[in-house]
Amino acid sequence: MTEPTVRSALKLDIVIIGAGQAGLSAAYHLKKLGLAPGRDFIVLDQAPHPGGAWQYRWPSLTLSTVNRVHDLPGLGFADFAGTDDSVKASVAVPHYFAAYEEHFDLKVLRPASVNLVCDRGERLRIESDRGLFSARGIINATGTWENPYIPHYPGAETFAGRTLHTRDFRIADDFAGQHVLIVGGGISAIQLLDQISQVTRTTWVTRTPPRWRDGPFDEEAGRRAVAMVEERVRAGLPPHAVVSVTGLPVSPAIVAMRERGVLNRKPMFSQITPKGVRWDDGAELDVDVILWCTGFRSALDHLAPLQLREDNGGITMTGRLATQVAKDPRVHLVGYGPSASTVGANRAGAAAARELLTFLGLVQ
Repeated sequence: MTEPTVRSALKLDIVIIGAGQAGLSAAYHLKKLGLAPGRDFIVLDQAPHPGGAWQYRWPSLTLSTVNRVHDLPGLGFADFAGTDDSVKASVAVPHYFAAYEEHFDLKVLRPASVNLVCDRGERLRIESDRGLFSARGIINATGTWENPYIPHYPGAETFAGRTLHTRDFRIADDFAGQHVLIVGGGISAIQLLDQISQVTRTTWVTRTPPRWRDGPFDEEAGRRAVAMVEERVRAGLPPHAVVSVTGLPVSPAIVAMRERGVLNRKPMFSQITPKGVRWDDGAELDVDVILWCTGFRSALDHLAPLQLREDNGGITMTGRLATQVAKDPRVHLVGYGPSASTVGANRAGAAAARELLTFLGLVQ
């Protein structure tokens, strides 16, 4: 939706911040519960186009290699993706999200970057580069893509090579002829290690030994994994990634990587040198690139004025699916903690919409 910048505070019942999987799910359920898009609630999205973080994923991530794209509520993904698994996820998913927004007329305002959310008594003030908004409640769905995490190690500023993060990766051929150190034990690290190791020399390091999961990952196992993450956020602790409790699936690609000898993981180094890295025992390794596949953190800086965090950096969550902030029930976080997965985001969007409207007295 292309609209002029809002010059004065626009009063609404709800503002949704972010139009990824969780944000669109929440918008769908708000509309289903009787709120009118653009009048009773609005969706603000900082990206220039539909698609959430999917539009920025590396070109080699196709529908055959992505974990899974879950349907948004009310309109299936398969109707738009077709049966060609070679299609880039960065093309297919944004196309689906765009069609979804149009089909349900969700009136997403973009690009609209939210700078601050402040408490104004009975209302919340949302300051953005598209103007001011006043809402009785917010559903925050900003995800993690805008907040990549790279841990600090001594000597990092001296490294003469390239330092990159997962979000910087485009194609493996960019690293031809270079020695690439891949840091991280998650699914993205494995995927990039697989691709890059086929064109150049790689070394893989992780903070803890990787946990491999043999056999199927059934629905019950998924529920247990999500429950463990949910338990943390209900206790006000910083969330862990779901993969940290599910383990890494042993797929045919993993078997092939083992046969090629690229899964010979080394423990985490203790220092970065001008030419590479050094371990506690004095061993050194020269590398040209350090690729940090160390994940992301929730992009919540704009909520800082609300003082939602505990002293340990976590946010105490409540509600049926742990989307409601205990310190301010007018604020729901979807795509946070147990709802960080795409299937979890759908359920969280529904729960947040219902619980927030109930809290505000807009539905029974």
